[in-house]
Amino acid sequence: MREFLTEDVVREKAGKILGFENSDVAKSGVGQLTSFNQLGFEGIKDRPDGWYLPNNTQDPAIILETKNSDQVLENYVDELNKNCEIVLSKYNKVIGILYNGYEIMVYKNNEQIDTHDKLENKKYYLSLFNINKIDKQRIYNLTKKINDCLHTEFGIKNLYHRMIFTACALVAKRYGASLFKGMNYQTFHTSIHSTLAKSLEDSRRQNQKLDILLEVYSEIKMNSSDNQTAIDNFIEWVSEISECLNSDYWNGEDVMGIFFNEFNRYKGKSDSGQIFTPEHITSFMYRIIDVHQNDRVLDAACGSGGFLVKSMSKMIKEAGGVQTEKAKKIKTAQLFGIEFDREIYALACANMLIHKDGKTNLEQLDSRTLKAGEWIRSKNITKVLMNPPFERKYGCLKIVENVLDNVPAHTQCAFILPDKKLEKDNSASILKHHQLQKIIKLPEKVFSEGVTTSVFVFESGIPQNGKEIFACYIEDDGLETVKNQGRHDIKDRWQEIEDRFVDIVHKQNGDSTIQWIKPNEHLSYQMPEKQFEIYEEDFVKTMMDYLMYEDGIDVKEFSDNLIEKVMYASSVAEKGEEYVITLKGDIEDEK
Repeated sequence: MREFLTEDVVREKAGKILGFENSDVAKSGVGQLTSFNQLGFEGIKDRPDGWYLPNNTQDPAIILETKNSDQVLENYVDELNKNCEIVLSKYNKVIGILYNGYEIMVYKNNEQIDTHDKLENKKYYLSLFNINKIDKQRIYNLTKKINDCLHTEFGIKNLYHRMIFTACALVAKRYGASLFKGMNYQTFHTSIHSTLAKSLEDSRRQNQKLDILLEVYSEIKMNSSDNQTAIDNFIEWVSEISECLNSDYWNGEDVMGIFFNEFNRYKGKSDSGQIFTPEHITSFMYRIIDVHQNDRVLDAACGSGGFLVKSMSKMIKEAGGVQTEKAKKIKTAQLFGIEFDREIYALACANMLIHKDGKTNLEQLDSRTLKAGEWIRSKNITKVLMNPPFERKYGCLKIVENVLDNVPAHTQCAFILPDKKLEKDNSASILKHHQLQKIIKLPEKVFSEGVTTSVFVFESGIPQNGKEIFACYIEDDGLETVKNQGRHDIKDRWQEIEDRFVDIVHKQNGDSTIQWIKPNEHLSYQMPEKQFEIYEEDFVKTMMDYLMYEDGIDVKEFSDNLIEKVMYASSVAEKGEEYVITLKGDIEDEK
């Protein structure tokens, strides 16, 4: 027989479990003396048993109704719903909780929902409004709208400034900035800046370079800032993406991964040699070098942070979710990035902050230098995922070598490089100290710039010594080109392809594309030579060319005259299922 609990005991117990305490972001507490009028609902004398009312009315609120442990909760649903209706006059999202110390009933905007049968901390109930599945197409559409709006209505010509401005707005939303329709541009701009500055306070004590994010944001100039409709639209679209960012759904693509890759489609390659990695390839590379929740992951050419965020999401999923203590450690102490370009560095900082990374272990350094090497050595890295700038002038192989030289021995390091990079540029010094173990040639269309690439997997600190290299070829990633939208996995084919090739790479068998490459002969996947074929048309063309040559006829001039005669000096008539082309001089050619 369970112990009888009075309503006062139940209320105090519930307050402790829920974590109802006043804070800078919300009015919160339990009791029977506080009225809705005192909580900001003018003229309403009703008193809730417990409340969580965020300062930002766009965030979810919680109302608690408690009863003695011997009371039947169903009898008090109307009372709870009445209090929730009061709160819904200001908030769009309200969780109502009925609790008697043992049983619980939960309502989401006054509709009962299934939840855990025990009372949880408020974070659990606030997350009930989070999106549980990411609508990728919606994010694509919103990103296009945001880009077009900033480009045409605000006049921001620089693509990365458009990306940074949007990312900063998302950071501000993430950290509680009040952005609402009708606010003028100056208030809107200041709200984002002040929220950014506050969110960076603790992190800036450890890394002063985070001020670059504030500096770059302040430097972004608008040609026009008085279009209220454009401001309202931007706020609406950013708020909708922010809703997706609050999702605990880590199984599929990360929201910002989709967002940045969609933005990058408008400019595939920056002046800094940046070629951003498609989101599905970051997932594949994470898996082929067996990254796990205890790893310390480095990307020394991190761009907007795609590899780091993909690692974050997968490591957190393995650890049990975003609400775990391990998730906090992963975000603050296990992800490390270097980016040389100042504006891209700012973008990476914003991306990490959007994902609630308080420490942001990012450095603005030249990854080819001794200073960068010392920084890498101090981090005790266990896995490397990278897509360094491909061109020699940006020091592609110098970056690769500096990373390999400064991570601990036996570290698995995966780099995306052009197929022939190691053969064209001198890589002898790299192979003298580090072992190239695997080459996975990627599909031809992965990068829109037309460069063909492979993933090169090294183990640091072990010389090659002639050891053969496993290689295979992913001929097709299943993505298809959508008009004006780039390449997308519209038929959901990639996951199956990824699973299959992860298995092939680990087992090193099971596919007809597999090769074993001798490093003294090649350092790239060898595409099979096409068999020589000759067709009757080739033979006829060669013979005609030869006959015209013997007769002194200019082949190009003859061809041009013939085409002009057919196209502009003829008539076309339909004859049954065929067409008759009649040339001047009564020459007929039936087709």
